[in-house]
Amino acid sequence: MLIFKSVQETQSVCAQLRREGRILGFVPTMGALHEGHLSLVRAAKAECDVVAVSIFVNPTQFGPNEDFAKYPRSFEQDCTLLEAEGAHLVFAPAAEEMYPAGTSTFVHVEGVSERLDGASRPGHFRGVATVVSKLFHIVCPHKAYFGQKDAAQVAVLRKMARDLNFPAQIVVCPIVREPDGLAMSSRNRYLSPEERRQALVLSRSLKRVEELAACGEMSSRKLTAAAREVLAAEPSVRIDYITAVDPDTLEEIDEVSSGTLFAVAAFVGSTRLIDNTILKA
Repeated sequence: MLIFKSVQETQSVCAQLRREGRILGFVPTMGALHEGHLSLVRAAKAECDVVAVSIFVNPTQFGPNEDFAKYPRSFEQDCTLLEAEGAHLVFAPAAEEMYPAGTSTFVHVEGVSERLDGASRPGHFRGVATVVSKLFHIVCPHKAYFGQKDAAQVAVLRKMARDLNFPAQIVVCPIVREPDGLAMSSRNRYLSPEERRQALVLSRSLKRVEELAACGEMSSRKLTAAAREVLAAEPSVRIDYITAVDPDTLEEIDEVSSGTLFAVAAFVGSTRLIDNTILKA
C-alpha cells in the first residue's frame, strides 16, 4: 500500500492509473477508522480496480467551538486496517498542503447546506464541499463512496457534483451499526460507558418511527412526536433536531412516503451524534 503526503504525487499516480484504464474508487475519511469506513473500502474494492483512501482531518468544516483539536487521530492504526482490507493507496496531507497560505477559494452549495447539520453547524458544509471538491480534483475517481449515516453530507455532495459537473459517481453505502444498534461513528470514542448506554436512544427512536410508518402513519408531525417521546426516556440527551425531509433537498415535508429521510441529531453529554433512516412507508 502506497502512502502519499503531497498533492502532486497523488495526482500523478492517480492520473497514471486512469491512463492505464484502471477503475479508481475513492473513500474520503478523517481517519479514526471503524467498521463503517472499512465497509466503504470493501464496497469500493468489489467494484473498482484500485481503491484510494484519504485521511485528513479537515479544519474548515469545524466551527470555532467544535472538536477539531481533540478529534481522534490514529494514523498508524488506520493504515494497518486499510492495508488489511486491500486498499492500494492512502493520501494523508498536512493542512498546509491542502490549504496553502493565501487560500481564499471555497465551495458553497446554497440552500441544502443550511439544512439539518448545516443549520446547527454554520459553515460546516462549506468546509465539506470545499475539501471534497479539492479531493475529487486530486484523485479524479470514477466512483466515490460515502456512508448513509452522513445523509445531509451526501445530499450536499450529490448536488455539488451535479452542479460542478464532477464525473465521479457518488455511491452511498448503508449505515453500519454496533450489535446493540448504535450507529458507528469516530465520535463514539468520546462517550463514557453511561453515555454510551444513553446514546442507544437515538436508534430506538428511529426504530419506533419505522414501525409506525410501516403501519401506515404518514404524518411527519406524528412521527416526530413519537420519536421525541422515545428520546424523552433519556432526559440527559439533548435533542438538536428530529425531522422528516426530502433526501435530496433536505427540505421538511408534511407527509412521509417511501424514500423519505427521517433524521435525528442529539447531544449525549458533550458529544453530538447523528443517525437516520430511509422510510419504506
